Amino acid sequence: MTTVDDVRLARAYLSRVAEPGAPALSTFVAQHGPVAAAEAIRDRDCPLEVLQETNTRQHPDDVDLDAAAEAGIRLIIPEDDEWPSAALHHLTAASPVESDLSPPLALWARGSGDLDHLTAEAITITGSRTATAYGEHVAAELAQDLGHHGHTVISGGAYGVDAAAHRGALSAGTPTVAVLACGIDVGYPAGNVTLLGRIAHRGGLVISEYPPGTPPARHRFLTRNRLLAALPAGVVVVEAGRRSGVRATALLAGGLGKAVMAVPGPVTSAMSSGCHELIRHAGATLVTGSSDVHDVLRLARTRENRP
Repeated sequence: MTTVDDVRLARAYLSRVAEPGAPALSTFVAQHGPVAAAEAIRDRDCPLEVLQETNTRQHPDDVDLDAAAEAGIRLIIPEDDEWPSAALHHLTAASPVESDLSPPLALWARGSGDLDHLTAEAITITGSRTATAYGEHVAAELAQDLGHHGHTVISGGAYGVDAAAHRGALSAGTPTVAVLACGIDVGYPAGNVTLLGRIAHRGGLVISEYPPGTPPARHRFLTRNRLLAALPAGVVVVEAGRRSGVRATALLAGGLGKAVMAVPGPVTSAMSSGCHELIRHAGATLVTGSSDVHDVLRLARTRENRP
């Protein structure tokens, strides 16, 4: 008889043998279940396209969930009550913006927050890592105001706008969620290690699809961004250059049916050009504060409830 522990161990193994964003593997797991899929992959008894997405040099015995737990790390799986099914069901293998949208197989987490509860009324606030003083001020103030109104702020744990948003939420005394593009034990970015610790210890969560020990890499940030787009009710871009990856996250959120918002900046600032492009050409709503965000979300709910 398969137990929840068996399923968790299988999903831990699967998260280690394949990079996130593996559509063939996701389909295989959905068809056969995680335990049978893990056994088939370990024995190399699975379709070629699944094997091409996996690295079977890792073995189930390498996954020590007890050691992870001692380090304050747990594995959240779709079989758990706190799995945010309502948010993540939008993810499919079909992508409107050339980025795989397979749902995560599991999420490694640090912190005591309930992921489903935290993401129920969440807003992603994101923007440039090289934000201006204006961008950091707006992000922190917006996150603080949204926190006071009961919204969880989600961001990527990076420098600049992300860090300001997390700090703003914490200053409101509300939990915040950081979604990383590396193992949550890696200590990246180094300057935000203390901030990430505060997030985990103040009712929030630090989460990642990547198992402990996984280093950051450019492609992992791009894959991670689909979670920043899928988990919240809406995405607010505070500052972004014209070619910023943040802009792609906003476009992805729009493709998933999420509310997309952008904060305007000085017309002379290159750091706000991406926001202005989102407003002019991508259907993003201009917002200047939390009241605007509430109006956008209220309108989005009204549209969803129309017959």
